[in-house]
Amino acid sequence: MTVTVTSEVLAALLAEARAGGSHEVCGLLYGSENAIAAHCPCANVHPEPHHRFEIDPAALVGAHRAMREGGPRLIGYYHSHPAGPLEPSATDEALAAKDGMLWAIVGERRVTLWRAGDDGLTPLAYRVTGA
Repeated sequence: MTVTVTSEVLAALLAEARAGGSHEVCGLLYGSENAIAAHCPCANVHPEPHHRFEIDPAALVGAHRAMREGGPRLIGYYHSHPAGPLEPSATDEALAAKDGMLWAIVGERRVTLWRAGDDGLTPLAYRVTGA
């Protein structure tokens, strides 16, 4: 299965990862099951942001509330690996719910996509669209 992602979202994720320096950045992904149309940066509230992330719980609650009220559909999450491979870490695998949500892992020059399921985080191909 191939997921589409807008060039605008892709560029923004890469810029955010670069700007985050040695800290992991994180946020929310919006769209449909197989298309990422928007993102929302969130505060990384983990006490060790150099090698862990935790999306601000208030942002997650707000995203779910907005979705219930007809707002954009939350389809996944993203975070950066500033100094590591763009593959899920053991911690990522352990924390991912088996809920079908997308996970984007962002580096300085590249983004990888994964879907959380019964077999853990499985890699996904994606193609970039104009907007």
